[in-house]
Amino acid sequence: MMYDVCIIGAGAVGMNIARELSKYKLKICVFEKEEDVSCGCSKSNSGIVHGGYADKPGTLKAELCVKGNQMYEQLENELHFGYRETGSFVLAFAVEEIPTLEKLYRYGTENGVAGLQLMDAAETKQHEKHLSDAVKASLYCKNSGVVSPYEFVIALAENAVTNGVELMLQHKVETIEKQDDGFLIGSNKETIRSRFIINAAGVYSDQIAALAGDDKYKITPRRGQYVILDKDQNYLVNSVIFQVPTKLGKGILVTTTYHGNLMIGPNAEEIDDKDDVGTDEKTLQYITETARKSVPDFNMKKALKSFAGNRPVSNQKDWVIEESWVKGLINLVGIDSPGLTSSPAIALKTVSILQKAGLVLEKNPDFKAERHPIIQKKAADFAGIIDSQDPALNIICRCEQVTEAEIIDCLHRGISVRSIDAVGRRTRAGYGRCQNAFCGPRMRKVIARELSISEEEVAEKGKGSSSLAQRAKRIVLTKM
Repeated sequence: MMYDVCIIGAGAVGMNIARELSKYKLKICVFEKEEDVSCGCSKSNSGIVHGGYADKPGTLKAELCVKGNQMYEQLENELHFGYRETGSFVLAFAVEEIPTLEKLYRYGTENGVAGLQLMDAAETKQHEKHLSDAVKASLYCKNSGVVSPYEFVIALAENAVTNGVELMLQHKVETIEKQDDGFLIGSNKETIRSRFIINAAGVYSDQIAALAGDDKYKITPRRGQYVILDKDQNYLVNSVIFQVPTKLGKGILVTTTYHGNLMIGPNAEEIDDKDDVGTDEKTLQYITETARKSVPDFNMKKALKSFAGNRPVSNQKDWVIEESWVKGLINLVGIDSPGLTSSPAIALKTVSILQKAGLVLEKNPDFKAERHPIIQKKAADFAGIIDSQDPALNIICRCEQVTEAEIIDCLHRGISVRSIDAVGRRTRAGYGRCQNAFCGPRMRKVIARELSISEEEVAEKGKGSSSLAQRAKRIVLTKM
């Protein structure tokens, strides 16, 4: 089988590229080593759509962050994954930090970011009443926002599959052989041929490039840990709250997620193991203490879970988005923050590189831009019924009001969904206070029935998932 393009990696970058390429008459496949899309850093991140003021003008990060930010409203209207503009604040707690705010303001202005404003402490507290009294000044950005990152990738993947892209899950690339007419790509399951390769493998992008013969890159995973709190804590902030950034990144933030939980984190620690997404009590305590510098009054007894994700930090000064000296290999290396924000614009740039490299682009007249949401907005008077015979009324998850009909829907959208964890990412079942205690067995029964498998064959969690409410709660016992 000869494909026009093989994309390696089904994260935000890879699936944006897949969807963009599906607008053309091309044969496209995506290789993903995990059992679902968005199982790497695209799942485990802050879910922030950044404004574009944080990166140095003239860099790819700065250019593509601003362009990507401007694409989210249309994407949300087409794909219904969950996005809203919230605005953001960068806080200074000392007079010595105010010049950094001014530098970020200059960066943003030069990058073309609208809606920037420097504020003193009183102005800042008018917008965010629960901030610490230690705040001296802030930089406000109107066009920052929040997104449900894994739902974003799932929506892109579903739409790409609808438009003819072949998604090959649990296909770990093991060999790449350059041939005259393209590449021979071998996975643990099968071997295919493709004229072009898009290397969008995140923390593994250096290894994929090396398999193809380009060994100049080195990725160091930078782990960030987070804590998710109950929705009853979301009154504390209206916007995304940052602290003045350091050389390791944007620092500890406080925000509400798209679905209304309070979230704090991440730290930044360079590690050796690309698969290590564990959390530890010492780091979670550091995150808690640092977040209280911005917002003092959140209640850690309302912590639901902790999680971690690894960002791909490369040995290059800026992102790498270019055709390799190995002709036909398009490398996307070191796409760390603001990669989620920039991913739609990265896709456009990648398509342009492919075209310059010789890929003929003919519009696909049958392209369908719309994708219907899985999560259905419930009316205020919605009265679901436990064990109802009507799937649209039968409540599977009490905390998040997820119905049997929503779970059935997510299982039949052209992507193999076989775990409770994967269903949760699509429906939010299990994401409330009980953390799967009530809905887990009920989900298992529906999945088994719909897929005609035994309940024992339904996996609990995919690789990299971590539900560690007990660890977060032990912080309360040892400190609060």
